[in-house]
Amino acid sequence: MQRRTLLHSGLAAASLATLGLARPGLLRAQASQAPLRIIVPAPPGGPTDMLARLLAERAQPALGRPVVVDNRAGAGGIIGTEAAARSAPDGDTLVLGHNQTHASNQAMMARLPYHVSDSFAPVAKLATVHHALVVPAGAPDRTLADLVARGKRGRLTYASSQAGSASHVIAETLVRREGLDATHVPYRGAAPAATDTVAGVVDFYVATFPSVSALVREGRLRALEIGAPARLADFPDLPTAAEAGAPYLAVDAWFGLFAPAGTPPEAIGRIARAMLDALAEGEVEARLKTAGFTADPLPPGPFAAFQRQEIARWAEMVKLTGVTMEG
Repeated sequence: MQRRTLLHSGLAAASLATLGLARPGLLRAQASQAPLRIIVPAPPGGPTDMLARLLAERAQPALGRPVVVDNRAGAGGIIGTEAAARSAPDGDTLVLGHNQTHASNQAMMARLPYHVSDSFAPVAKLATVHHALVVPAGAPDRTLADLVARGKRGRLTYASSQAGSASHVIAETLVRREGLDATHVPYRGAAPAATDTVAGVVDFYVATFPSVSALVREGRLRALEIGAPARLADFPDLPTAAEAGAPYLAVDAWFGLFAPAGTPPEAIGRIARAMLDALAEGEVEARLKTAGFTADPLPPGPFAAFQRQEIARWAEMVKLTGVTMEG
């Protein structure tokens, strides 16, 4: 009886090895059947929320379990991101982070309640959005060089969507590097910042391009550069930041999924494959493009390397500009 039991045990182990399921730790880390929660540190209805819900819907069949979106808005994304950092590292919680929650906040806040890299395990980079510098349609500036020259002769004002936001840091980087005389005017959101730029209340505004592209197309704003690697097919006359003489303005907003630090690599790999496969679907890519996103997929390892570069890049910009946020 003992010999027969050992024989059956050996055959079972050999079968598992043949199927590739007997790798160390994999039997222990079977796919969870609990719902997968994606924390979105933003209110429902916005572009970030749309990105999360679209991928949740498309990745759910591959994961074999429900995927739910949990909106935790507040404090510029810090509330939701902290909640994710404090969640159990069991493969059941993700957060949809971005360049502020998982890069620039570390340099701008002395009391950030989580660490942008140590508190998380990167899962997958999903998408990017380019920034563009816009001026009122009636402004005398036809090029970025015109705006720079005017800013060296007299004082300018510039809008941002929020103090400490990417639009603030990028614009202040231009001010510091070009030696402009310019005053920051912070707003509570992209819409009022764009509205006052159209009205000529401020001289320029660095915005995510999707948030102002319709105004540019309608001739109510003039874009002087966009931080894209090449000119956009829909805006062939809009120069890239490099073409405009300021390659340092090519700073994207980016979005990706993170799990709490300590989440098993097997769980991270399983989720990453499902999310990146969903991102590659033609219909998903088309819907993201309509919303202003560019699909920009990276799996866990390359995404971690990208995040390290971004943390260093934002730290350099924050040091140059002196922009900080209270925490």
